[in-house]
Amino acid sequence: MYLSNIETIPGTSIVTSHGIVSGSSVRAKHVGRDLMASVKNVFGGELKGYTELLSESRDQALSRMKEEATALGANGIVNIRFSTSSVTAGASEIYVYGTAVTVKRSLP
Repeated sequence: MYLSNIETIPGTSIVTSHGIVSGSSVRAKHVGRDLMASVKNVFGGELKGYTELLSESRDQALSRMKEEATALGANGIVNIRFSTSSVTAGASEIYVYGTAVTVKRSLP
């Protein structure tokens, strides 16, 4: 699956556009991560537990978007964008979307 955050995939030509595809993941913090975050808020530093949580959510959302594109017969996604939001206290969503396309390699 070709992925691009611009309107094209360099070295290819878009043959078909299949429309918008998306994926999301909602994750909640847990007590262990909250406890460590509280300590870091006092002393400073990266909140590694939350960084890992966000990374896992991003990967899952991307995977879901790629599955949706594959089901449409696409082999690429262009104009990929990410968004995050707070769903409720202690839970956040990461949302990814783009345009599913079928591309072919351009001749050199």
